[in-house]
Amino acid sequence: MQIWACTPSSPNVNKQFTFTSTPGSGTGGSGGTGGSPSTDSVTIPIGAGSAPSISRNHLGLSIEQDRWLDWAGNATRNSFFFNCLDNIVKITGVPPKIRIGADSEDHTDFNPNVQGVQDQFPAWTSTVPYPEASHVTVGPSFYQAAKHLPPGTGVTWGVNFGGGNVTAVFLETQAIINAFASSDITSAGITLDNLELGNEADLYVNHNMRPQGYNIQQYAAQWIALATNLTNTARLANSKTRLWGGAFAESSHNSGGFSPQGVFANGILSSAPGAFITTISQHHYSGTFCFGNGAIMQDLMTKSSIRSNLTVFSPDIQTTRAQGLDYVFGETNSFSCHGAPGVSNAAGAALWTLDYALYASQIGISHVYFHEGIGYKYNLIQPLTLTRSILDGSNMAAQPPHVQPQYYAAIIVAEAIGNSGATQVVELNINNPRVAGYAFYESGTLKRAVFINSLAYLTSTSGARSSAHVNLAFGGSGNAPTTFSVKRLVINHADDASGLTWGGQSYETSDGRVGGSLSTESGTVAAGIDIPATQAVMLSFN
Repeated sequence: MQIWACTPSSPNVNKQFTFTSTPGSGTGGSGGTGGSPSTDSVTIPIGAGSAPSISRNHLGLSIEQDRWLDWAGNATRNSFFFNCLDNIVKITGVPPKIRIGADSEDHTDFNPNVQGVQDQFPAWTSTVPYPEASHVTVGPSFYQAAKHLPPGTGVTWGVNFGGGNVTAVFLETQAIINAFASSDITSAGITLDNLELGNEADLYVNHNMRPQGYNIQQYAAQWIALATNLTNTARLANSKTRLWGGAFAESSHNSGGFSPQGVFANGILSSAPGAFITTISQHHYSGTFCFGNGAIMQDLMTKSSIRSNLTVFSPDIQTTRAQGLDYVFGETNSFSCHGAPGVSNAAGAALWTLDYALYASQIGISHVYFHEGIGYKYNLIQPLTLTRSILDGSNMAAQPPHVQPQYYAAIIVAEAIGNSGATQVVELNINNPRVAGYAFYESGTLKRAVFINSLAYLTSTSGARSSAHVNLAFGGSGNAPTTFSVKRLVINHADDASGLTWGGQSYETSDGRVGGSLSTESGTVAAGIDIPATQAVMLSFN
C-alpha cells in the first residue's frame, strides 16, 4: 500500500514511498491463534563462507542535538544513559556508535559566552508531544559533554548547513574539534570520527531554508563551498576527522536527484573537501505518524515489509560501495515524526528492530543508527523523567528514566554478534513469511543463531497463542553441533509497552542495569526449537 510520509524533521511535508505488507498481515484476532504449531525446516551452514562481516557496534544511536545535555549530562554524567550504553560495552567490548545532530543541527548556532545550551521550542501538539527546538544556541561545554560517554565511543557530530552561514560552520567546527582535543575526552579514548554537514537537505525547501526548485546541482555547489571551510578548519587543528556525505531524507536512486548517485555525478567526491568523505549516510523510516494517522503493528513487524523497505536502497548501496565508501543508515526508526503511539513504543517494535538491524547487514549497510529524542515514542531509551505523555502530550505522574521495548533488540544484537571482533552473519532461508533467522560465526566457526517469530499476538487476539516449530539441519563439511542452549525474548503481547524479559531478566530497572536471575534452556538439534508468536530466541551451539 502507499503511505504519504514525512520525516520527523518535517511534520508538514508530504513525500511518497512504498510500504509493502503481505496478504493477511493485519491485526485480526485470527493472526495470533492456531491449534498445532507451524513446522519449518532450516539448514544452517556449518562454516561462514562468504557471509558478510558485522561490526560489534553495528547498532548505534542517533541523538537529536537540541537536548544533547539531557542525554549526556552537563556538569555531571547522566548515569542512566551511561548505564544503558555500558550494558552493551560489557557484552561486545565496544560502545555503540553515537551520531549527534538531526533536524536541530540545522538550527544550531555557536556562542562562546553561552553556558551549555539555550533552546527555543515550538508549541507541542498531541501528535508531536516533544517537538525539536526551532533554534539552538550552544557554548563550548555543550560539545565537551561528550566526555560523559563510555570510554572508546566513536562520535559523528552534525554541523549547520541549512543556515548557509560560513561563520557558523567555522565556529561550530572549531568548537567541536577543540572539545574532542581536550584531555577529558582524549584520555577516555572518545573520538570524533566524523562531521556531518547538514541534515536532510532534500527537504530544505519545505523548511524555508532554500528557494523552490532547489536541486542536487545547487546543493553540491553549496556543500563544496561550506565543506571547504569546514575541512580547512579541521586541517588547521590537525584533526583526522572525516566526513559523512548525504544524510538525505529519501533517495531518488538516480543521478538526477538527491541520492548518492546525484552526489557523485555532481563532483562532490572530486572536490577538495570531498576527499574527506569516507561514508555516505542515508535516512529511512518505515512509515509515518506526521499527521496522526494510525499504524498497524503487524505491518511494521512483517518480514516481507522489512525486506522491501530496505532492498529499495540496494542501488544506492552498490553505487556507494563501488566508490570505496562505507554506507550507513545514519538516522532510522519505525514511524517518522517520532513514532506511532501503541506501535513504536510497544513490544512488537523490538522484533522489528531486531530483524531490521540484522537484515541491513545482509545488503551492505554497515551500521544502523536508531534515532532518539527526549520523549520520542520510538526511543530505545528515555533518559530523564517525563511528566507529559509521549503518546498524546497529556499530563501524567512523573515517569523516571527507563528503557523501552526496542532496547531489548539492541541487547540481543550485541549478544548475537559477541565480542570477538571477527563475526560474520548470514540470513537463513526459512520458507515462512512470519519467521526470520540468522546464523553467527566467529572466525568462521558457527556459534549462535537467532530466530524471530513476527506474527503479532495482541491483547485483542482471541484464542490460544500459536507457535512456530523449526527443524534444524546443517550443511557443509565439519562437525555439526548436536545440542544448544536457548535464551528467549519473552513478550506477553505485541502491543505491550513493558514487561519484556530476555533470558528471564529485565532491563526495566531504576538504573538501567539488568535485573533478575538468568534463565536458559537446553535443547537438541534433533528436537528443533519452538518459537511462540511475537517472540524471539537465540541458540548458542555447544
